[in-house]
Amino acid sequence: MSTIVLDDHLLGDVIGDTIPPHLARLMKRREVATTNLYYVRLCKAAVSARGGAITRHWDAIRREQAARSLLELPDAIQILPMRDLAFRIATLARDFRLSTLGAEAVAAAEALRAQVCVWEGDAGPRIRDACAELRLRHHEIQRH
Repeated sequence: MSTIVLDDHLLGDVIGDTIPPHLARLMKRREVATTNLYYVRLCKAAVSARGGAITRHWDAIRREQAARSLLELPDAIQILPMRDLAFRIATLARDFRLSTLGAEAVAAAEALRAQVCVWEGDAGPRIRDACAELRLRHHEIQRH
């Protein structure tokens, strides 16, 4: 079975049970992974009183439920250890002028032979270009 690497916005949709239709179709036949940094960003959004781009539309109860879900992230959602990716993250950041966040997503996708899925509102051309050059599938997902 193949794998998809989700950004923090899409992982929030999975945790919040508001999965966009395109992502739901991709998830039917694939395992789910995310990155350490996307996970941290989602955790920060879940514990923030104001929320953020990811959780600003969630009420306090839903944000608390998401925070509990994040503390007990299902084993079915993979996160590769940073120590396994660190050197590749550094080279990808250098070669493609990616942020550490973007480089980790590409490195994780390479390691897992996965596809990268990002929210279209936060999709950057550098991740898209790196994926294209490395022959990794890249999806920009529209959210609700």
